[in-house]
Amino acid sequence: MSQYAVVTDLNRCTGCLACTVACKAANGVPVGNFWIRSMRVGPVTKEEGGQFPDVDMYFLPMQCQHCATPECVTVCPTGASVKTENGTVQIDKELCIGCGACLSACPYGVRYINEDSNVAEKCTLCSQLVEQGELPACVAQCGARARFFGDLDEGIDSFEGPWRPEVAGTYEEQQAVRVKIRDAVQPFEDDDLHQLPDTGNAPSNYYILRQHYGDRRDREWRS
Repeated sequence: MSQYAVVTDLNRCTGCLACTVACKAANGVPVGNFWIRSMRVGPVTKEEGGQFPDVDMYFLPMQCQHCATPECVTVCPTGASVKTENGTVQIDKELCIGCGACLSACPYGVRYINEDSNVAEKCTLCSQLVEQGELPACVAQCGARARFFGDLDEGIDSFEGPWRPEVAGTYEEQQAVRVKIRDAVQPFEDDDLHQLPDTGNAPSNYYILRQHYGDRRDREWRS
């Protein structure tokens, strides 16, 4: 069994919302709802007692974490929420009754009920694209080249991102060119890899955050 996931380099993310727009376009996410949001952490002063403009901040993209032991799957009364063989958590809309149990169980608040269909929706990690060998839309369209997709069972070093900027050709040709995470970002150590708080659900997505002045205020989520 695989465990597909996304790794985001927070030191490169600019909060441009390209991932949010790409996600909505690729998946038809309704107006007013989001499968991925970018949260601003900070600004905080670089030193205790410091003041503006000597401040620092970063952005934190939030989406379904495709947990290893998802509580949303456990509480679903109809079996609509399932953990698939590739590790992603998916929703069978034919079985979903819109009870909202999964919304209450998700510790990250990334699910919602579609008002038109009365079924739960969330990030699918663009399963329709991944099955065709493509990258999730949020990874492929990241303007900062900060997001990478892969299988945790093969190690984070195997994660890939979109084409290098210098590669010429059509969009389709560029999409076929991938770059490994270690070849695309500044060096990072294991201590620079963080996940959202684990409440027993074991989130799968990782975030790279190197030494940062916001550490004293954001250490709670970086467990």
